[in-house]
Amino acid sequence: MTHTNSLETAKLLLLRELFASSTHDASTVMCRWTDSVISLQLDDVYDLPLEDACKDLHIGEELLTMVVLSLEGELGGSMVLTFNELDGRRLAASLLQTEINPGPDWNEMEKSALAETGNILGCAYVNALTRLIDQPLVPSVPHFLQDYGMSVVQQALAFQAAARDTVLICNTCFKQEGEELNWWLLFVPSVALLAAIRTALANRASPPCRSER
Repeated sequence: MTHTNSLETAKLLLLRELFASSTHDASTVMCRWTDSVISLQLDDVYDLPLEDACKDLHIGEELLTMVVLSLEGELGGSMVLTFNELDGRRLAASLLQTEINPGPDWNEMEKSALAETGNILGCAYVNALTRLIDQPLVPSVPHFLQDYGMSVVQQALAFQAAARDTVLICNTCFKQEGEELNWWLLFVPSVALLAAIRTALANRASPPCRSER
């Protein structure tokens, strides 16, 4: 293994540690938000070709319910919280303490409950990144939408893919009382944010230089 590959591997391991820690923080908040019903677990941090991203993440052309946040400013990025229809409805009903809405349309209270869930999770990750790169990051207001999963993920990845051979994604799964749910949280840093993350991780990964006597 070359020195470059070793350094890249070390940085990816540090990135996994960072997101594992932020996922733990988000899980603690999520447990409070859902009265200890839902918890989070880091699936993995991927650095892979764009064409493999949706396939490896098992995201197809089905219609999904999503909450999307953007990081505003020069160091941007996207965070996409996705649900299938049934699990999204279940979460909204649980948070609102109501029966599951059987109708085809989402009411404003249901949308607001899911949007606030995205906001809580987004802030946990943003706080972890802010500590790492020592620069302020400002999340946008969460946006509720229903769209085709593959299309949304590819749009989120487009700017990274234009500048790099691979794209980096942080994927988090959700569990309810130990059972895995059909939810995913994808974090996609912009090229500028990814560069800032890599610089910070390189500084952590590189051993201190010894002064010559």
